[in-house]
Amino acid sequence: MQITDILAQMGGLQSMARELGVSESQAASGVEALAPALLGGFKKQVQTRPDGLDGLGRLLGQLGGGDLLDDVLAPRPTDTNRGNEVLSQIFGSKEVSRTVAQNAAERSGLDTSLLKKMLPMLAMAVAGYMGKQREASAPEPTAPAGGGLAGLLGGLLGGQGPARKAGAPGLASMLDLNGDGNPLDDILRMAGKLMR
Repeated sequence: MQITDILAQMGGLQSMARELGVSESQAASGVEALAPALLGGFKKQVQTRPDGLDGLGRLLGQLGGGDLLDDVLAPRPTDTNRGNEVLSQIFGSKEVSRTVAQNAAERSGLDTSLLKKMLPMLAMAVAGYMGKQREASAPEPTAPAGGGLAGLLGGLLGGQGPARKAGAPGLASMLDLNGDGNPLDDILRMAGKLMR
């Protein structure tokens, strides 16, 4: 299942659209444009941490776990400082977040300033959703310590890799310029070029 479908089912798309003053279809376009880099950032966390998936699970807990998603779904305005904290952990700098928003604007036709506002909210929704999934599967003693995060992350990143070969390439694979399965490193390189 795609992240847009998951957010729509939970009411996340509607919440973001309402808060940003846009239509649900615009919010969905924004999510589709931003998600590959965001999910690539979470995947990179798993790949670069010595404790891999367990480390990502702990990081999600420290950042607020499932409460992050609850904050986005709540009728009150979202505290995007928490989302910026998530982005800082997975991207490392504001420059990368800006580059992700600019890249998404070029691909979606949406305004960069809208996508910059949406990015921390989406980061909270995705991190919160993964946190809730991890919490839900944690009690099983035979389950891997990652709490099903591997399958979830793989499923959310499903627009990439061999499964898409039969159809048109997904946005994630279009962003993945060097074909390594993770678009984030390519976006980081673009950010580096922009900062020079």
